[in-house]
Amino acid sequence: MNRRFVVTGGPGGGKTTILSALAECGYRIVSESARRIIKERLAAGLSPRPDPVAFAQEILSSDMAKYRDATTCDHAMFFDRGVLDALYMLEAESALASDEIAQYVQQFPYNDVVFLLPPWEEIYGKDSERDQSFEESIKVFEGLKRWYLQWGYETIEVPRNNVNERVSFILKSIDNL
Repeated sequence: MNRRFVVTGGPGGGKTTILSALAECGYRIVSESARRIIKERLAAGLSPRPDPVAFAQEILSSDMAKYRDATTCDHAMFFDRGVLDALYMLEAESALASDEIAQYVQQFPYNDVVFLLPPWEEIYGKDSERDQSFEESIKVFEGLKRWYLQWGYETIEVPRNNVNERVSFILKSIDNL
């Protein structure tokens, strides 16, 4: 079984908090590329993001490297977004042909189950790396859900509960596979 699990969704759904809790439980976490890129750009005095295609291409490159560096192990590892998230961004900008996307999807497989965190207005907040509105977060969530389904993944929506309950839900879901 492929032990690489994607945790994704729109901005502000609690991904980082849940992944930190999973790391505290001893699970390997592969961090999101977009936040790192934005932090580096801000530190260099640049705008948070280059144009959408360049940003998505940089994320894709970083995510592919992280995927390759994440050697598989006997227990689950969790990716804060995956290669498919960057491909979704590129497809939205008509920057890749569908056959190119299909090749990437085939080269970078994850477990068939993808955990989706729905937008949650009560915990949503903007910061220096998150500049999207809550409405944009909803659109991203809905788009990613369709996108992962289109590529044959099963999406499981993680309920809006406290962090421990959300982590427990994810781990129980994996145990039931």
